[in-house]
Amino acid sequence: MRHPIFARVYEKLSVQMDRAGAAEHRHALVAGLHGRVIEIGAGNGLMFAHYPATVTEVLAIEPEPRLRATAQAAARCAPVPVRVVDGLADALPAGDGEFDAAVTALVLCTVPDQQAALAEIGRVLQPGGQLRFLEHVRAEQSAALRRAQQIVDATVWPLLLGGCRTSRDTVAAITAAGFALDDLDRFPFPPNGPTSPASPHICGSATLPAGGTP
Repeated sequence: MRHPIFARVYEKLSVQMDRAGAAEHRHALVAGLHGRVIEIGAGNGLMFAHYPATVTEVLAIEPEPRLRATAQAAARCAPVPVRVVDGLADALPAGDGEFDAAVTALVLCTVPDQQAALAEIGRVLQPGGQLRFLEHVRAEQSAALRRAQQIVDATVWPLLLGGCRTSRDTVAAITAAGFALDDLDRFPFPPNGPTSPASPHICGSATLPAGGTP
């Protein structure tokens, strides 16, 4: 899955986002995790530095070749063992129930089929495993911003930004996939503007029921 222009843009943009406060959100996202973790859509590996020592292994999935190579370099400096591999969110290269937790950061906006990706995450998690997510999502409070999201999603935004769609109701998709929400924080990013179709963000966690996904 090659998006060479987007990959070059994202490598620079993601660093700027971290400087604007995304790094703190990444750190909070994975705090307290333990055991084996699968990270879907690892990008250029900026999450790796934030994993706590209680994580014994991270399997990082990244389908874009340029970003995957950058992530592999980042993995060598990570504080926990990280293995970066090629793969797609709707066909994860892992067995059933292998992981204690799954992490998505700015990924569920780009996957072609959210429900297929979330079903795969449920498949590879142990019963009672946790999904941690940091995503930009459909605007909740502003009808004007929702209209803007719909317009850009129907025009150039997905073409320029690796398939990203700004108007997805990711919280509804997570619960529809059978996960139980543990906590959820909504916030604008960057915190002091400017507002864009990608400004509304969520960060939170959800648990796979002990019986697994429906």
